[in-house]
Amino acid sequence: MMKKLGWVLMALLLVPGMMFAADKGKINLKVWESDKGPDAFIQQAGDAFTKKNPNIKIEYVHVELGDAAGQIALDGPAGVGPDVFAAPHDKLGELVSGGHVLATENAAAVKKQVLGACSTALTYGGKMYGFPVSAETYALFYNKKLIKEGDVPKTWEALAAFAKKFNAANSGKYGFIMDVGNAYYTIIFTTSDGNRLFGPSGTDTTATNINSDKSIKGMKFFQSLKGSLNVPSADLTTSVADAAFQAGTAAMHITGLWNVKPFKDAGVDFGVAPLPSLPGDKNPAASFSGTRAMFVSAYSDHPAEAAKFAAFLLTPEMQQLRFKITGALPSISTKVDSPYMGGFLKQLDYAFPMPSIPQMSAYWEAMNNASKNIWDGADVKKELDACNATILKK
Repeated sequence: MMKKLGWVLMALLLVPGMMFAADKGKINLKVWESDKGPDAFIQQAGDAFTKKNPNIKIEYVHVELGDAAGQIALDGPAGVGPDVFAAPHDKLGELVSGGHVLATENAAAVKKQVLGACSTALTYGGKMYGFPVSAETYALFYNKKLIKEGDVPKTWEALAAFAKKFNAANSGKYGFIMDVGNAYYTIIFTTSDGNRLFGPSGTDTTATNINSDKSIKGMKFFQSLKGSLNVPSADLTTSVADAAFQAGTAAMHITGLWNVKPFKDAGVDFGVAPLPSLPGDKNPAASFSGTRAMFVSAYSDHPAEAAKFAAFLLTPEMQQLRFKITGALPSISTKVDSPYMGGFLKQLDYAFPMPSIPQMSAYWEAMNNASKNIWDGADVKKELDACNATILKK
């Protein structure tokens, strides 16, 4: 049975500028991660780690990123959970409140090592939890065969106008496509003039701002975009939008770094630009930024060794390996060779971390449903009011 253990410092070992407990005996560390890239990274990183630490073996177990927070609550106390697991930073409040993760040891050293946005995203109640392995946001992808770089719209009004004209001249193709029922993306339409989910710091549990006047105005504009993409929300899922851009039937698409490799492998000649600005704003629309972290389970029998492996994933060599395999933006300041990185870095200047308070667990389904209904013609204010009420019940 796995149980909570405190840190036992038997000997100090220097690992990328940090001190961790020395290893003793044969140890097997179970690591949860997603497939389709992150799995290969963990397996290769595990092999490299074991070469340096022969007594520690890394066992990869497939658990999707979005499922880990819920599954650790069941498997951890039952003694069948992981030692280390991947989860998005917006689940942090839920994980900390549930007592499922340990605070980051040597947090000051980790903070110096990683990007400021990543350490901020993993700070909850004044403490840092986890080890950030990648940063992410999304931006505007454009197919260079369907739209010239100089013609990529800088405003959403211009994008809507381009799409209407393009659709009329290109049967079976789209000037623009996106998953209109995904709250990860539709949040951008609520961010005009500094409006932010759960307030400027993302911690206001009394007011979501999801049904503020600015949000209502923004989502009405979102609804108007159906005139440029006349497809029901049920037929505009992430997989549909990704497939359309990958097949060369969409001129523009909103997605993230994770799609760079698939689109390149498919032979698409594309570029990446910041999101267009919303009506009345000059800057690119604000996007969610996310931090993918490896958390040390509070139920691990080997927390020191688990933290040592998680810290190993932050080394320049491992961050370069992760970028090579997954295309994800490194969480440390290290140069990567990619013609697409500029667009994402520009967008990151206008991105804001997904709130990590427990109420975020209720946000996703509520806003997903509201977005779908609004796209399909429902009353914007009623939908956002209902979304707000659902979130605040959390």
